Amino acid sequence: MLTRLRSSGLVRAGLAVVALGFLGYGLAANWGATSAALGRLSWGTVAGALAAVLAGVGCMLAAWRVVLAGLGSPLPVRVAAKVMCLGQLGKYVPGSVWAFAAMMELARDHGSPPRRTFGATVIALVLSLGCALGLAAATLPFTSREVAGRAWYLLALVPVIVVALHPRVLTYGLNLVLRAARREPLERSLPGRAMLVAAAWTLAGWLLYGVHVWLLLGDVRPGGASLYPLAAGAYALAWATGLLTVIVPAGIGVREGALVLVLAPVLDAPLALVIAVVSRLAFTLADLVWAALGFALARGQAPAASSSDAYAAQ
Repeated sequence: MLTRLRSSGLVRAGLAVVALGFLGYGLAANWGATSAALGRLSWGTVAGALAAVLAGVGCMLAAWRVVLAGLGSPLPVRVAAKVMCLGQLGKYVPGSVWAFAAMMELARDHGSPPRRTFGATVIALVLSLGCALGLAAATLPFTSREVAGRAWYLLALVPVIVVALHPRVLTYGLNLVLRAARREPLERSLPGRAMLVAAAWTLAGWLLYGVHVWLLLGDVRPGGASLYPLAAGAYALAWATGLLTVIVPAGIGVREGALVLVLAPVLDAPLALVIAVVSRLAFTLADLVWAALGFALARGQAPAASSSDAYAAQ
């Protein structure tokens, strides 16, 4: 399949259409609930939530770009946006490999060997999971103790992830995976400074994601700024739960259920479901906007000439 992706523009276009088809199907199938949910919220709040999500995705893009550069493949911002944001549409297709495969092939066009793109994407994902669980661990014990008690096994992953993100441990683990897949190992470990910069961008992204839930929550329940820790921790834990449920494309359904559960101490289930549905809509629209932006920005950027380094990873 990867060989056909490399050689056939038609196959690439077909997979993009499939990804957009699944995304559109998800929107259409839930449009009744979505339109009802939108009716409970002001359009200004929904617009603000979407803006927060768009900014958060931008922070995640910056983090991924820093990691990829640290592994030896710096990409211009416009190219990085195309690779990550177009590739991420693959997460809407059932199966766990499509987003990875799309990003690896798009980055290969611009001189980044697949091993580096794979490594950067795994590192960024683990880093995001660590920041999400860390944020939940820092907020939920003070805002939703019952939920924090139920999710102790997820929050206990935080120290494990911290150890796993040590550059030497991380490189060793990634190289084991690459060797098992009969690929060349990474040439270098991610520098500690790059890891810290990427962690800062990732945490900023998570704080912005918290803002989007806080805005939605504030539209249906008074509480002001005091609700922000709960909103940030609730979404972080819900996202982590959806991510770890790998059989569901993009965590659909799982994330919403977890968000309703975490918000239960301050909000009844119907209103919590409204927030969960609009949150999903905001992220879906943000994915589409960033994908379109990445495509538009990179249109004038010619693919890099294929190098021997790129093909060494085949």
